[in-house]
Amino acid sequence: MNVGIVGLGLIGGSMAKSIKHRTGHTVYGIDLNQETMMMARMCGAIDGSLTADTLPECQLILVAVRPRAAIDWVAENARHIAKGAILVDLCGVKRIMVESLAPIAAEYGFSYIGGHPMAGRERGGFTSATDDLYVGASMILTPDDHTDMPLLETLKAFFLDLGFAGLTFSTPEEHDRIIAYTSQLAHIASSSYIKSPEAQRRRGFSAGSFQDMTRVARLDEDMWTELFLDDADYLTTELDILIRHLQEYADALKARDAQKLHDLLKDGREKKATAGGV
Repeated sequence: MNVGIVGLGLIGGSMAKSIKHRTGHTVYGIDLNQETMMMARMCGAIDGSLTADTLPECQLILVAVRPRAAIDWVAENARHIAKGAILVDLCGVKRIMVESLAPIAAEYGFSYIGGHPMAGRERGGFTSATDDLYVGASMILTPDDHTDMPLLETLKAFFLDLGFAGLTFSTPEEHDRIIAYTSQLAHIASSSYIKSPEAQRRRGFSAGSFQDMTRVARLDEDMWTELFLDDADYLTTELDILIRHLQEYADALKARDAQKLHDLLKDGREKKATAGGV
């Protein structure tokens, strides 16, 4: 199969490296950064450039750039995508992507489904991409009434070959609501936490807790601004909930209310046990 990848940063680059390492598929890639293109060719992550000539030969196209750039690229290149080809966007929000791309796919006769690989690192770019980034991860897909079983079987086999543990199916609305909590809120909390003046004086006083809390503060502010605004309704709801809970802890501490503080901590521990995970 010929696979086209738009964007060779952490996500797209890891897709390219995983495909070449784990399958026999041919990969065509495109990235605005010419140094990235050169590195991708030199290390064998891509077999050639994704162009108006090679795009029609691709049976699968993965779009791994920011939401607005992804929408623009598909709109500009839809006429070159083969009828019967499958296009999957890998963006971190889904409502705006499905609303924008599904009509384009219907107009030009190719299949489209929203996707989001649940894997990442705090550092981006092709140099951070690895061929094992997706090992054990979940791949979220947002099928709709036009998605047929053969398409899902094709994608399931493809993503499992790359090391994904399995597929998770969701609606765009459910995806954006839950991801606001599990991903976007964590980035805001980390970015806020690191702004204390004590962060500059913490050397010799920090261990795992500090590292865990600050890891994702090292983010791409351009990308995350776009993601946050595209999911602002669900994200502000989660942020209000977090602020309310933080205020409960602050009130208990200011009142020196040991029982209230104990109860809040116990409640958090029990909810963590119920939620599961590491």
